[in-house]
Amino acid sequence: MKTGGFLLLILLINFPLWSQIIQADTSDLTFKGTHFNSYNQEYDTTGKVEISGYIDTYYAYYSDTSGAGGYQKFPTIAPRNNQFGLNMLQLSAKYHSDRFRGIATVFFGDTPNSAWSSQFNLIQEAHVGFRLVGKWWIDAGFFRTHIGLESIQPRENITSSIATTTYFEPYFLSGAKLTWQKSDKWSFQVNAFNGFNTFVESNSNKAFGFSTSFAPNSKWSFMYSTIVCDESADGSAQNQFRNYNNLIAIFKTTRFTLGLEANAGFQQHSQLSDSSATAYVFSAVAAAKYRVTDHWAIYGRGELFSDPDEILTGPLVNENHTLTGLDIVGFTAGIEYKPIPNAFFRIEDRYLLTKSTERIFFTNGSSTNVRNELVVSLGVWF
Repeated sequence: MKTGGFLLLILLINFPLWSQIIQADTSDLTFKGTHFNSYNQEYDTTGKVEISGYIDTYYAYYSDTSGAGGYQKFPTIAPRNNQFGLNMLQLSAKYHSDRFRGIATVFFGDTPNSAWSSQFNLIQEAHVGFRLVGKWWIDAGFFRTHIGLESIQPRENITSSIATTTYFEPYFLSGAKLTWQKSDKWSFQVNAFNGFNTFVESNSNKAFGFSTSFAPNSKWSFMYSTIVCDESADGSAQNQFRNYNNLIAIFKTTRFTLGLEANAGFQQHSQLSDSSATAYVFSAVAAAKYRVTDHWAIYGRGELFSDPDEILTGPLVNENHTLTGLDIVGFTAGIEYKPIPNAFFRIEDRYLLTKSTERIFFTNGSSTNVRNELVVSLGVWF
């Protein structure tokens, strides 16, 4: 008999003994690497898990001709022209206890496709943190931005569309945050990120920031944030040190909400006309909503954005295909209906106007410095 057949015969004869050994080993995890657990307790039984979802749909019409990928210029919310679309289908899992917290959010739709990270397109945020001592927390991972008045989620904003300022501020950041909740009125945070509006670092530099918030009473709240970084390529002949500052004030009552935002920044070696000179960017947003009844509200927004040397806007060209900065003003007005607290239906109109020398929009084949927008949106969360 061949050796293989002999071994098989031995195994069959001793099958009862082998089965007992295997059954006995299943309770011993020491030698099973995929199940190895060196802790006496695997889960925190005091923690709470919350699962939530959000769906946001839209129809949009723009006077401007669609650009690359079928999206409008500055594409984020409702980026497709003359189409019904899905801004986002979003699912979140949140964990929190006295000592630990974390959240993971994935989303799908036109917003992540048109405006989010190309490397981690479906991850809106994913970060974990623990309480060091007292009211000190440290968190690390992928974050939604803390900079700016408006969020990537329309349900959190006064309007459905986002201001030009919001489009060019960081949407997403990866890194770590150290937060101190000093009291009910004051909180402070220092942070370090891979870069300005990125999950994956594009050079060997890091971005650092500081934020503080102050809520003197139940109606007013204020927040200041600053971020410093150098987004120039490694080995660049001229470093481009950038500092961006954001100041927010919010006033809220039962019926009325007002949000104010001001921004100022500079970047070294960045003027279009003189690469050795420092360039500057300024912007402001004012948005308000008045709830006429429990279900109906009216709202409006004014915006101003000036980046004449393309610190944040990147390569924009006018009708002559010449690099140009961006100086833009905009006005938005809309009406909102909330059939239930966790849903909305909005109709809004937006008007954007650039300088006459910055004709970056195109209507019927002709360049223009004006864009009109109509956005109808419907959202629900649970």
